[in-house]
Amino acid sequence: MAPRARRFRYTRALGFPNFGSEETNLPKLTIEGFGTYDVPEGKKLVLAIEDSGVDILHRCGGVPACTTCKFEILEGSVNPMTPEEEEALEEPELIEKFRLSCQVRVTSDLSVRVAGRVSTSGLDSAGDRPED
Repeated sequence: MAPRARRFRYTRALGFPNFGSEETNLPKLTIEGFGTYDVPEGKKLVLAIEDSGVDILHRCGGVPACTTCKFEILEGSVNPMTPEEEEALEEPELIEKFRLSCQVRVTSDLSVRVAGRVSTSGLDSAGDRPED
């Protein structure tokens, strides 16, 4: 009989166990004012932020159309901006400062500042959850 797979207690809704002092090779996402979290490589940033407990806005469900999921990169690098993302951001000042978290996948350690949150927006919900 094959040995049973080892089960871990899942933490922070990310779906990855917290190993304490044990190091993992997962990218680290630091969200200013909230903490640092392990994120599966390739996960859409908006989902990683939301799954970390931050009430990030994503009113269009990740189309990109609304720009409510915008964020600033404090440290690290992300995939290049798509034409759709650039068109949604539209204004040069926004394009220089922000990216849309629904259009970015986490591939390495990243530190960000979330620009739009439900709790500070006056809206009643974040919007439809984007697909990964």
